[in-house]
Amino acid sequence: MKSKIETFMTALLLVILGLFIILSLRSTLFVHPVELPIPTQPATETPEDLDPAIAASMDEIEQQVATIRGLEPKTKVPRKLLSEEELQEIVTNEFFADYTAEDAASDTQVLSLLGLLPQDFDLLTFYQELYSEQIAGYYDDEAKAMFVVKGSGFTGVERDTYAHEFTHALQDQHFDFKGKLNYTEESCLEDSERCAAIQSLIEGDATLTELTWLQTYATPQDIIDLQRFYQSYQSPVFDSAPAYMQLDFMFPYDQGFTFVQSLFAQDGYATINRAFTEQNPVSTEQILHPNRYPADTPIPVDLPELANALGSGWEETDCNVMGEWYTYLILAQGDNATSRLVESKASAATEGWGGDTYIVLENAAANEAALLVRYTWDTAADAREAQTAFTQYLALRFGKADSAGIYQNDDIASTLVQDADGGFTWLIAQSPETLNQLLSALY
Repeated sequence: MKSKIETFMTALLLVILGLFIILSLRSTLFVHPVELPIPTQPATETPEDLDPAIAASMDEIEQQVATIRGLEPKTKVPRKLLSEEELQEIVTNEFFADYTAEDAASDTQVLSLLGLLPQDFDLLTFYQELYSEQIAGYYDDEAKAMFVVKGSGFTGVERDTYAHEFTHALQDQHFDFKGKLNYTEESCLEDSERCAAIQSLIEGDATLTELTWLQTYATPQDIIDLQRFYQSYQSPVFDSAPAYMQLDFMFPYDQGFTFVQSLFAQDGYATINRAFTEQNPVSTEQILHPNRYPADTPIPVDLPELANALGSGWEETDCNVMGEWYTYLILAQGDNATSRLVESKASAATEGWGGDTYIVLENAAANEAALLVRYTWDTAADAREAQTAFTQYLALRFGKADSAGIYQNDDIASTLVQDADGGFTWLIAQSPETLNQLLSALY
């Protein structure tokens, strides 16, 4: 389940990448529902306002990253250091310019239906605070420019960040995010699963290149700076995030990194380049299970138009794909810990995902929402395992179902219905009346 806002998160979440960095320092071997919006700067000329020593360091890192990645810059990338105050102004006035309080309230309502957020969660404020806390630097694919948040200079932390983010600049120049990759807000609203997979490829590639840079070119002082930073770094906003959200933020860096490593093991960066140009990953299933890439593609699933069946005031506000990853999050990482399935059981149950379609229906005047997800699975055994897992999840979350198979608690009603193809449809609404209307319209 992805939100209505763009799914491309170019900002580096240092606390996440720090896990990889710390591991690499200790090793000789060397991140659907709501996504953060794209950081955007006005596409105007960005002056080179850097200290000459910092500019020289950036020049050096750019060439080192280009050498590692095997991609030479096609044009010079403008760059600028931002103070924390400047970053805060951008977060407040630009990152969220197109994401309103109404959008956030709608997303919260839907996510609470899924059991991922409490109904009173202040999503907009949380995002604003998280961005202010987490960003260390980013490549802006609108302005085609590099921005690095300055602390006490251009230390190992900023240099490492720059290596990661400059990889994005090279990716964009050679693979064309918005053009050839069709990685746009519009395409993500149509197919959030594909966008989650593309984001994982982008971030996994940048993480692999960053860690290679760290091993190959980082100075002893860089390592000291990074160690000191992560020993003292605190991220209270991220640490307070709902469980599903923390994992979802990590997905393109964590699972994306693993996916890209599997590509690199085949034929180095040549295989990764082919994933950008010839065989784009198309689902979180492929990212989670690299052995299923590229052959195992999602099975299309249809749902009828249902808004009219609910009467006046109802409209379909979202139609997309939930995917394997978000289905797992719903089952295992809900807001209420007592309603979560054991992670291994949820993972095993969702591994047989074949495809799905979800729709969100909202009645703004009544402040009511409903959601349906129709699933299909790879095999009949996978379908049975998944339906058993969902039944257990609903019982944990709502208690025992009534004689009609309806679960109800806290003004939310839900049920599972077997479909003719062996899959099932999950329905959830904010009133039993709405749920029954949907059941009547579907069956």
